[in-house]
Amino acid sequence: MIIYLDIVFIINFIIDFSLLLTINIALKRYSKISKLIISALFGSTSLLSLFIALPKYLLIIFKILLALIMVLIAFGYKNIKYTISNLLYFYMVSIILGGFLYFLKVEFSYSHNGLVFYYQGITINYLFIIVLTPFILYVFLKSLNILKEVKNYYYKITIFFDSNSKISLPAFLDTGNKLKDPITNKPIILINKKILKGKYNIRSPMYIPYNSLNHHSLLECFKPTKIYLNDKEVKNYLIGLSENSFKLNGIECLLNYQILEDI
Repeated sequence: MIIYLDIVFIINFIIDFSLLLTINIALKRYSKISKLIISALFGSTSLLSLFIALPKYLLIIFKILLALIMVLIAFGYKNIKYTISNLLYFYMVSIILGGFLYFLKVEFSYSHNGLVFYYQGITINYLFIIVLTPFILYVFLKSLNILKEVKNYYYKITIFFDSNSKISLPAFLDTGNKLKDPITNKPIILINKKILKGKYNIRSPMYIPYNSLNHHSLLECFKPTKIYLNDKEVKNYLIGLSENSFKLNGIECLLNYQILEDI
């Protein structure tokens, strides 16, 4: 088998640089591009020593040290936690990229009959890997940013009905929920009425008029004893009982946008 060291060097440099750039953006390290290039060059050059026969445990230690030196060159040293975080992200992103490339290799290079796989003689082109690597990492970054943004809208809400009765639910901050009681001016938090059926008795419910798209109706509401949002108490809110399920996966509660001012 012929191994072209120049091609190995170039491919590994591009992959290492892409990984470091991804970490730089994801963790907001604001490291200079020149440092990332030097780190990627070091990683690619040191990779050639992997062709030297080493015991497996020494090879593992060498790879960990190599990755550690690379993140130190790229992002510097501030403290242990900072460095370990960089190192863990380096391995995590490497595993994600490696998993995608391995999946594509299996899909393109093998056919199967049940659990038996056959090699088709097709391999992923070097140029294909070079082009695909930044694309995969770009998609990963976009997905990560979306998850971070969405995560900020998720909360845990605990509603107390009395001293001995409460319910905890995953809640989503709905900036479109601006419902208020027109008399008391209290904001309304919506929950799915079905989750209370047969479990909790609502005493002295009130009915508040509301308007939706081409629809006018009354919303059944009640005043809870207490409300905790992520273990912080919020006051002066009503709970509205929605007849409809929410379209968010696993969410049974929509917070009022005004709650942003109280948390």
